[in-house]
Amino acid sequence: MQRDPSAYLNDIIEAAAAIEEATVVLNSETYGQSRLIRSAVEREFIIIGEALKVISRRSPALFASIPEGRQIIDFRNLLTHEYLNVSDRLVWGAIQVDLPSLKDHCRALLQELNPS
Repeated sequence: MQRDPSAYLNDIIEAAAAIEEATVVLNSETYGQSRLIRSAVEREFIIIGEALKVISRRSPALFASIPEGRQIIDFRNLLTHEYLNVSDRLVWGAIQVDLPSLKDHCRALLQELNPS
């Protein structure tokens, strides 16, 4: 049985929250010094990208309403397939700049899909 698109939005929100929890007390320098944290954060970004990939196939209209959705999938592909080209600065920037708005946007979409 296929999962509902709202389940994938929940996956994105949960992965974003895990990233925030793992990095809340860090700065870019301390982030770069912890392989364990970097690995965990990258794994959560991969989950986010994979969830968006599924949404893009199963619910194109929903996917179209997610800003930067294609770029997030591309970021997932970079993390997964081109790990040698991953820069800690790039990931840290995504955490600081892009992640909060993605999480908020997904929460709003989830509320629209499930208003109760």
